Amino acid sequence: MHPIELSSKIIDSGVISEPINRVTNEVTELATDLAIVESFSHTVAFDTGEGLMCFDASGAGSGEAVVSSLRSWRSAPVSTLVYTHGHGDHIGGSFAFARDAENQGYARPHVIGHENVSARIDRYNETNEWNLLINQRQFGGTVSEMGLSIGENWHSFLPKGTLRPDQTFRDVLRLDAGGTAVELHHARGETDDHLWAWLPEKKWLFSGDFVIWYYPNAGNPQKVQRYALEWAQALRTMIAQGPELLVPAHGLPIEGRERIASVLDDIASSLESLVRQVIEMMNAGETLDAIIHTVKVPQSVLDKPYMRPAYDEPEFVVRNIWRLYGGWWDGAPSRLKPSTDAELAGELAALVGGPEILIDRAVALTATDLRLACHLADLAGWAAPDNPEVHAKRAEVYIARRKDEVSLMSKGIYRSASRESEEIVQRSRRD
Repeated sequence: MHPIELSSKIIDSGVISEPINRVTNEVTELATDLAIVESFSHTVAFDTGEGLMCFDASGAGSGEAVVSSLRSWRSAPVSTLVYTHGHGDHIGGSFAFARDAENQGYARPHVIGHENVSARIDRYNETNEWNLLINQRQFGGTVSEMGLSIGENWHSFLPKGTLRPDQTFRDVLRLDAGGTAVELHHARGETDDHLWAWLPEKKWLFSGDFVIWYYPNAGNPQKVQRYALEWAQALRTMIAQGPELLVPAHGLPIEGRERIASVLDDIASSLESLVRQVIEMMNAGETLDAIIHTVKVPQSVLDKPYMRPAYDEPEFVVRNIWRLYGGWWDGAPSRLKPSTDAELAGELAALVGGPEILIDRAVALTATDLRLACHLADLAGWAAPDNPEVHAKRAEVYIARRKDEVSLMSKGIYRSASRESEEIVQRSRRD
């Protein structure tokens, strides 16, 4: 089914009948001279008459397939490549665009991005191994379930041939693309280097990751600060433009002014509500613990087909709001300068009669309270770091926790925890 037809059907009915993040690397024409290649992160291409203006390059594992699909649609050179932001799944495939230009005898694409993109690339290179680790953990054990494709090249977080921006801007950049006006607007949301593109004559809006067809990725527990309120403000600005076609970097394009405004309003309203609730409780002197277990998003909102918490989730967004406005300390005095986890776990294990009692209680609690079960499982594991019997049961607890979760981030982290203990068990058998 054509992606616009499918998105209209899903939004209007509220029923998801087919996958909405289609990782096919196939090209589809959305309007005259406008096409999308659907991948883990899409590439959107506008034929300006003077070359292709592409928005995002997809990732390292999909860049070549994306370029191949573009070539089945148009043979014109990619004259301009715009990065909506500097995440690896949006810029990691740029080496393939450069290679295509060289093979075709064209000039390398002129790359445009926000002024913070190069600083992000520098940070990724400096923390290469850390980013490989957290992304393996984030997607661990769930890639096939989510229908994602992140490639097999894990030795470098960004390929060495990743293109840096040739042209940057701070707030707004206005371009002429073959006689068509293109506006690039910076706004902080998922990242501090994000932009969205607006073509006023066409009424086209390219939203990058401000729309992902899941609950907004404003709380990722392993990544740097995200900006929920500014994300919402950007969506409000988009609504004011009156777009008639919205093309995101993940998920399906959306057609129709009212339909687009409704989707953007739902996302913005939810983020605004979370920020307001968190700040009200902070002003009342509440701790992070109280806020996390109080601030919620109504299930009726999470049931919308573009608001499901299947990637990020509201509880994590709440933590990021706290971090932005309140710092890293959660308000519990003992955790300001805590003992090591192993010291605390060892003391508690001694008090109750040993780590075996902690882990047995954890296993028992998996039927009624998985959150508490995981606390006890960790305490037992820290108190007995080399005990295969304890860690076999800890793995069991985290496998149960993973099965009970909805979001990819939770599933990945809990699967990583179970693997940690499984490796201890396997090591003991080898020894």
